[in-house]
Amino acid sequence: MEINRKSILSRIYFSLAAMIIAACFLAPPAQAASTSALFNKAYKSFHTLKQNRSKARYRSNWIRVEREFSAVHRKDPHGKFAPKALYYLGRTNEELARHSGLKSDYRKAVDYYSRCQSRFPRHGWTDDCIYRRAEIRYQHLNEWTNARRDLATVIVKYSRSDMAPKARTLLKKLGKGDKYIAELGGKPGRGTTQTTSSTKKRPAAPKVIPRKEVVVTPPSAKHSDPPNTAHLGKVRYTSSDEYTRVVLEMDDQTTFRYKMLAPAPKHGRPHRLYIDLSNTHIGNGVKRSTTVSDGILKQIRSGQKDKKTTRVVLDFQTLQDYKVFPLNNPFRIVVDVYAPDKKTVAQAQRRAKARQKSTPTKFKPSYKSKKMAGELVEQLGLTIHTIMLDAGHGGKDPGAQAYGLREKDVNLRFVKILGKMLSQKGFKILYTRTKDNFLELEERTARANVKKADMFISVHCNAHRNKKIHGLETYTLNLAKTKAAVRVAARENAVDAKSIGDLQFILADLAVNSKMKESKDLASGVQKQTLREVRRKWNLKDMGVRQAPFYVLMGATMPSILIELGYMTNYTENKRLRSEAYLKQLARGIVRGVLAYKQQIERYAMR
Repeated sequence: MEINRKSILSRIYFSLAAMIIAACFLAPPAQAASTSALFNKAYKSFHTLKQNRSKARYRSNWIRVEREFSAVHRKDPHGKFAPKALYYLGRTNEELARHSGLKSDYRKAVDYYSRCQSRFPRHGWTDDCIYRRAEIRYQHLNEWTNARRDLATVIVKYSRSDMAPKARTLLKKLGKGDKYIAELGGKPGRGTTQTTSSTKKRPAAPKVIPRKEVVVTPPSAKHSDPPNTAHLGKVRYTSSDEYTRVVLEMDDQTTFRYKMLAPAPKHGRPHRLYIDLSNTHIGNGVKRSTTVSDGILKQIRSGQKDKKTTRVVLDFQTLQDYKVFPLNNPFRIVVDVYAPDKKTVAQAQRRAKARQKSTPTKFKPSYKSKKMAGELVEQLGLTIHTIMLDAGHGGKDPGAQAYGLREKDVNLRFVKILGKMLSQKGFKILYTRTKDNFLELEERTARANVKKADMFISVHCNAHRNKKIHGLETYTLNLAKTKAAVRVAARENAVDAKSIGDLQFILADLAVNSKMKESKDLASGVQKQTLREVRRKWNLKDMGVRQAPFYVLMGATMPSILIELGYMTNYTENKRLRSEAYLKQLARGIVRGVLAYKQQIERYAMR
């Protein structure tokens, strides 16, 4: 029996040893196969998205591809697919930057290319990374000196690569390249060849770097941010003495927290609002301190709180209320700050005096009393004087396109027609844009708030896969109640339709300041009067007054609507939107709607 036990135990030990040995030998190939599959999937996603123009304009799609390549790099950071993943992480952000126009996206591409160079200096794709980095620095970041250094590096250290001829051509165009070639040990004047004694010649074929050669990062490498680290690329603001909007632009989505700190008079500290951005590094282009002094904000301070947290602090001079909410594509955090409105305070005082003088007897209007009531309406600001017109899209963002017509052109043409007609009716007209230039969505509402407009009208044209769909619709800010409203909001916000649901929490917070009831009344009047006016000559379908969470309407402190003039994808409506006569008829209807709303609020105010 004892012999049998020893025999059984020996067999067990032998089996376990065999399994461990097999696992040791089989694990690397399995891992390699898995990494290869991940890379091939990410590679396919990148090129499919690059060729799909409609999907390529959405930031979320590029972020998804970036995450796929990041997964490849994390799985085996020193393996043969690691440098390829870094290269395509750079390419992904470079393509994203082409659509977003953000320097922060270009800088992130530079960062990934730099990591590939520092960690895999002898890989077959490294020269491509350095050359592409040079192009970005020259064409988009205005860093010509760094671009020359990159090109000289390709020419001297990668003289046999396929990028070397291109580097020579571009360096010749930039000029002053001999200096940097000489610094690297090359021969000035020839634009190539010799390497320093400490630099090995790069093999012609791609070669996988042994693990021992990759673990050491050169001390001169400046780009050491870990993968999936977001960057604060820009801090911008729009301000007046009663309202300020601060926007923190990020190159990736991240979590954040904020807190208002009470003033500390003994230490000379005012109200302060700090925003902590998790897993975020501050970008090179962000100023550490920006003086505002607009009556609300004193200054904006930015800095790296710790290795993983960037902190932005707003120092206030005066404060009434504030709102903080995120927007996507690109991810950004918006801070709206409101100061005590002198006009509102004065209005409240006038109302109090008016109540004191009023009597419980029935009021019988006369010419004199009507005149006094009209003056009171003017004093209290219960009327419409200034209207901000917003031509949707513009610049690098063409909006919907169909049959050779671009939405941004129709929108701009129409607001000029509408503005002229409203001006003739006595309104002061302001425009978010009068040329073909790009403007962020949140910047449009901010301008209306800063200029203290009494009304905000954003003009757009619709689009749909079904070319038979047509008609006029008017939107106000609220939760989308139909799939159609979700679709339109997603298109105008340039985000994925799935992210629209996340906005309900933001809207709940903004509802206090947004004139939702007034906006709905304005939208109903505009829709009704425009249909009545246009139908005198054309058959126009009523698509109704709808609600949806539009970025461009968020934070507006005045009645605000978004009008979809028609569907560009419908051939008949597209043809009409090219017609001056049709656009004028639409404009006349909107003017009638605005006038009807003005009379309505003045009538209520005089009761």
